[in-house]
Amino acid sequence: MAADADTSSSLRKGGFTPYALLAPGMIWLILFFMVPIYFLGQTALSKSDAIGDTKFAWKWSNFSHSWTLYSHQYLTSFRYALIATLLCIAIGYPLAYFIAFRGGRYKSALLGLVVIPFFTSYLVRTLAWKTIMRDQGTLVRVLRDVHILSSHGRLLSTQWAVIGGLTYNFLPFMVLPIYVSLEKIDVRLLDASRDLFSNSFRSFRKVVLPLSLPGIFAGSLLVFIPAAGDFVNAALLGSTQTRMIGNVVQSNFLTTLDYPSAAAISFVLMAVITVLVLIYSKLLGTEELT
Repeated sequence: MAADADTSSSLRKGGFTPYALLAPGMIWLILFFMVPIYFLGQTALSKSDAIGDTKFAWKWSNFSHSWTLYSHQYLTSFRYALIATLLCIAIGYPLAYFIAFRGGRYKSALLGLVVIPFFTSYLVRTLAWKTIMRDQGTLVRVLRDVHILSSHGRLLSTQWAVIGGLTYNFLPFMVLPIYVSLEKIDVRLLDASRDLFSNSFRSFRKVVLPLSLPGIFAGSLLVFIPAAGDFVNAALLGSTQTRMIGNVVQSNFLTTLDYPSAAAISFVLMAVITVLVLIYSKLLGTEELT
């Protein structure tokens, strides 16, 4: 009993410590997330005039109109983001697997090569891809020579250029989480599976892949969410036919000055992504990430 009383007393004395440790993060979250969200919601429920002045009016129709008017751009954004995410998994998983299990003493150097693109501006990297995929560039000439593209075919200003740009720019966000999950796997588990007469493919399917699902889950979120809201790749590598919802938000905020519409679009985008993430977390999420 005395020991229980001492424990309770120590817990009461340290009861404020967890809140003190959480305070900086909570303050940051409130100031730079909740407060902007509040003003964004206020703008989304406003009406604007021809010169961009807004007035709060509880205009809920802005949300329905944003989907009605720009449903094509929403669906285009989600399709591009999904394809880019799947491509990142297809490219990033083998790369992360090689680094984790075959990298040896060169692991750090290989990981450095993965993150090197972050030393360059996102905009500069995208402009570089615009140069690579230009109509008279080496890449397009090679693809024409091997008849992947027709004699007048092009890469730039197509949906594949936008998807390629998204895949390239967000690939490191897929590689690193998967690598962390693979690196944590105890190689003795693989030895045990081989001792039980399991071949390499079965060991991978039964041991490695399930244990690396947290990395795939985290990497998918880190790629899909920013890719769905991206506008740079569509603006620089695409055309008017490949506009994403981020381009609509940019245009409404900076060109047409339709702030309520832009804010409403942003809210609808956040809501849809939140629902998709919750569904995905139920299908693939693990207790390690919750």
